[in-house]
Amino acid sequence: MSRSSAGPILETLALFLLVAVVQALAGLVGAVAGLFVLSTPVSQNPWTVVTSVYAHGGLGHLVSNSVALVVFGWPVARATTRLRFHLFFVVTGALAGISQVWFGGVLGASVGVLGASGAVFALLGYLLASNPVAEGLSSIVKVPTWLVALVFFSLAGVVTLATASPRAALIAHFTGFLIGLVAGRARLLYVPPRARDRPAQGDSRL
Repeated sequence: MSRSSAGPILETLALFLLVAVVQALAGLVGAVAGLFVLSTPVSQNPWTVVTSVYAHGGLGHLVSNSVALVVFGWPVARATTRLRFHLFFVVTGALAGISQVWFGGVLGASVGVLGASGAVFALLGYLLASNPVAEGLSSIVKVPTWLVALVFFSLAGVVTLATASPRAALIAHFTGFLIGLVAGRARLLYVPPRARDRPAQGDSRL
């Protein structure tokens, strides 16, 4: 990893570990849910909109999201700035979590949610929609907006189901991936190398 791409990834991993330590301490006094678990009504513990993104339900959950962050996040971080990466990560993670608890409540399955999976799926969606192959195809073949939307929704559904597992927040995964696809198509995070704080070698257009 270059310094510019490693920076936000390592910072996010450090946040994961810091929050895990605080979770362990909070668990001693039974305060984990109030501090980290996003649930409805959100207004009751509004800070969990952010803290839930960096908290995890166990070591396996933490490790899997950390590995996925490195794999999917590194190419994205390489093409943007530290600030944009962190904002994208926390905003997409928060929106994914909110969608999970809100739609879960509508469907009668009102449960809490925590974890970075929604944000990680957003990074995956961004990576897929913003890669040079996708950009080349979109410049050659003019596709109607409605068809792009249909493809994005279908792809988000397929990826979500393909990665489903017990207790997985499927609605959050779907939401994060879909947001990532839309953001990737719009090149929302792309910053020319000369405009980045510490430009990496080459121009990775993502």
